[in-house]
Formats: sequence, C-alpha cells, structure tokens
Amino acid sequence: MAISYKKRKITGFLIIGVLVVMLYGKNLLERQSFRNVSSTLSDVYEDRLLVESYIFKISEKLFTIQKLVDHCTINFDYSKAVLEISKEEQEILKLVSAFEATELKEQEATLLADFKRIIEKDLSIKSYQLLYNDSTGVNESQVKVYDQKIARAQQDLEKLSSIQLQEGEKLVSKAKTLINRSQIWAQFEVALLLIFVLVIYIYIFKKPVQEEFAD
Repeated sequence: MAISYKKRKITGFLIIGVLVVMLYGKNLLERQSFRNVSSTLSDVYEDRLLVESYIFKISEKLFTIQKLVDHCTINFDYSKAVLEISKEEQEILKLVSAFEATELKEQEATLLADFKRIIEKDLSIKSYQLLYNDSTGVNESQVKVYDQKIARAQQDLEKLSSIQLQEGEKLVSKAKTLINRSQIWAQFEVALLLIFVLVIYIYIFKKPVQEEFAD
C-alpha cells in the first residue's frame, strides 16, 4: 500500500514538473508576443503615422511652391520669390531626410528617391527671370514645365501616402492577431492551473481508497 501511494506521489510530482515547464514555456511565449505587439504598434506610429504627417507637411510646402511658380499669391514681393521657393525646398528636403530614416519598403525607397531628385534638380530655380520678367511677363512654357514636375512630385506623394495606409493596415492586422493569440494563451494558462490543482489534490493529498476505509 505504502509503495503504491509512493508511486502515486512520484507520478504526481512528475506531472507537476511537466505542468511547471509548460507554464514557464507559455510565459516565455507570452513575453515574446508582448514584445512583438509593442514592436508592431511602434512601427505603426514611427513608420506609418509619423511618415504620413511628413507627407502632409511636404504636400503643403509643395503647394506653396506651386503658388509661387504660378504667380497666384496676391501682393507678394516677387523679387523674393526665388528665396522663398528655395526655403520651402530646403524644408521639404529636411522632411525627406526624416522620412528616409524610417524603415522603407522597396517601393517607398524608389518613390522617395524620385521625389527627392525632382525637388533637388528639376524644381531648383536659380533665377526668377526664368519664370517672369517685367518686359515679357510670365514665361508660360517654363511655368508649364515646372507645373509638370510639381504634378509628378505630387503623384509620388500620393503613392507614398497610399503605401502608408496599406502597410498600416497590415501592421494593425498583425497586432490584432498577436493580441488574439495572447488571449488564447491566457485561457490555456487557466486550464493548466486547474489541472495543476487537480493533480496536487489527487496525487499528493488525496488518500488511497483502501487507506480511507482503514481509518
């Protein structure tokens, strides 16, 4: 009888050991899952939401440049237009540098490089005389060229913005999957704890039936 009860206790301790290992493994997996969720949410903010704000600011500045090129600003001192355009372009390039520092997809890198080249090369106006002078007025052909370049830059921005939306949706979906998985692991942990309690009771504390009758 004593040997049988001793075997039960040994079996119980072995089962408890296995359950403890499973609980430890589950906790390790849950910690990794938590880190993944944190990383994913960080990516959503740093590489998508923050970048979308860069795109919005760049778009605003690009619109300002277009107004200056198209002579749409009323009562503006056009002698300072080139300086104003250059200032807006430099601020755009600063935002582009911040954009480049994020984790870029291949398509993003290509579009951003094309946009940067347009700003640095195609829209760099050395002299406002290219656009306007007092004797001939507006150089419509040159303005049209600049408008085309600005339109292409704007298309790049729209495509980049679309990528942020698509990638953001993917990251949010990934975060939801990880959170759902964590909830499943939590339910699994509760089940293991219940089994743990039952094993302790049956194999450690519960006396054999024969022993109970003997008492």
